[in-house]
Amino acid sequence: MGDENSNSRKKCEVKKYNVIIIGGGMAGLASANHFIKNGMDDFVILEARKRIGGRIISIPMKNHNVELGANYIHGVLGNPIYELATKNGLVNIINIPKPHKVIAATENGKQVPFGVLHEIHEAYVCFLRRCEEYFLCQYLPPPDIHSVGEHINLEATIYLERLPTSEEKKLRRLIFDCLLKRETCISGCNSMDDIDLLELGSYTELQGGNIVIPSGYSSVLEPMTKNISPDKILSNHPVTKIIWDSEQQSSLRNFEDVGEESEDSDQTVIEDISKATSERAGDSSESNVNTSEKLSKKLSHCVEVICENGQSLYANHVICTVPLGVLKETAGSLFEPALPQYKLESIERLLFSAVDKIYLEYERPFLNPDITEIMLLWDNAQVSEDISKSWYKKIYSFVKVTETLLLGWLSGKEAEYMETLSSDEVASTCTKILRQFLNDPFVPAPQCCVCTSWKKQPYTRGSYTAIAVGASQSDIESLAQPLFRNVHDKKPVLLFGGEHTHSSFYSTVHGAYLSGQAAARRLLVPDVTAENVLDCPESSDLNTWIQGIQLDG
Repeated sequence: MGDENSNSRKKCEVKKYNVIIIGGGMAGLASANHFIKNGMDDFVILEARKRIGGRIISIPMKNHNVELGANYIHGVLGNPIYELATKNGLVNIINIPKPHKVIAATENGKQVPFGVLHEIHEAYVCFLRRCEEYFLCQYLPPPDIHSVGEHINLEATIYLERLPTSEEKKLRRLIFDCLLKRETCISGCNSMDDIDLLELGSYTELQGGNIVIPSGYSSVLEPMTKNISPDKILSNHPVTKIIWDSEQQSSLRNFEDVGEESEDSDQTVIEDISKATSERAGDSSESNVNTSEKLSKKLSHCVEVICENGQSLYANHVICTVPLGVLKETAGSLFEPALPQYKLESIERLLFSAVDKIYLEYERPFLNPDITEIMLLWDNAQVSEDISKSWYKKIYSFVKVTETLLLGWLSGKEAEYMETLSSDEVASTCTKILRQFLNDPFVPAPQCCVCTSWKKQPYTRGSYTAIAVGASQSDIESLAQPLFRNVHDKKPVLLFGGEHTHSSFYSTVHGAYLSGQAAARRLLVPDVTAENVLDCPESSDLNTWIQGIQLDG
């Protein structure tokens, strides 16, 4: 009997909120904070992982905490993340950058003269700015040039033609290739040939450079969560279905033996059937039918969110902040009814590739204290088609984070392959690379190696959004477009947030923040807009009122 009563109570459990936020990354947290700031606490966050933060996460190594996801605050002016960090004492307002000395070396261990490196870097930046101008100035590129990679390679070829010797050309070409690999990690793609030339300038770069938070980027999560009650965050709740317009479906879900919803929509209401008297039992059949019909009628206007554990939650509105990579994989089955075709096409066109990090931690320093980065000038002509023998040639540099911690980056297919390897294999390969390029057989093996695996992670399936050839800024705007149940609704029923929904700041944390805040703001707009009435009791008509206005000289 006890089990039966327990099961009955479970069946009678209905959770309804004003807003369900799907995803506890920066966009979801920004929505929640905006609601709280404006006195609306009838919401819940559903997070698939056991932790919040999304692509913001740090883990400990032996002697360092390292950031696996977001690394920099991109820009100062107008950046809400910088403002948040400053307000909470996470960054110093007076930011004095450390001296940055880069060396570039070839595969045979020869160091490139700094003058040559500086010359090519200046030319590369100029070529990149020219690519951005196509979006800003609306003029057309050369025929058959559709990608950023094609355009920069064309300009580089023209630039190098003036050089007298093939050796000079080859060395400078290696630097251009290295800088293009670096750009794939910034843009989030496999190759710059994947990035649409006409859309590169759609990304807005905020002034102020890249800011590092001394205590780690993950420090921003504490001020973002301190005002959110723990019971408002349901972690380990992956969502499998969002039924956002039940009226469009052929039938409603069956609600048997369920108690009626209370006035407080954030409370779970359970009718304890075990307390029913024998008299009530006689009418139970009719009562249950009436209750079920009432509840069905109430919930038919709600969004139903079904979790992997079988639990259903209901809300008037849902803000969906799952990453673009997850949408690419699940959009066809996640939403009921299906998303409009224009949204599905935009999801398909946009790019969401892998960008991964390799952290190497050492027992003692071994690099010259003045050196902050080693650029690796791989000879692309010798790259094997077998990715297992060439994946590491996508690593374009190792940056010195501290005297005993190096960071390498790589992107695209090579990053995906690296995710299949053990950390020992990656550490061994990186040690060989450093010995080769530094021309030093005594470079030590790291005591610890940590590699990210963003493509493999089921709740990200990549790193950040890029505009692929054939896609455009309007695809991001399409993703951001909220959905209404019908034309008469004042507020949308299904809204979208995340970096992939901000048309100017896609790929950034501040873009995610602003998108989540915008979604919450949209739901907080009053249902009825108050009319501005000019009170003029002494005026019998408009003409009299106008004549009565005193104009001061």
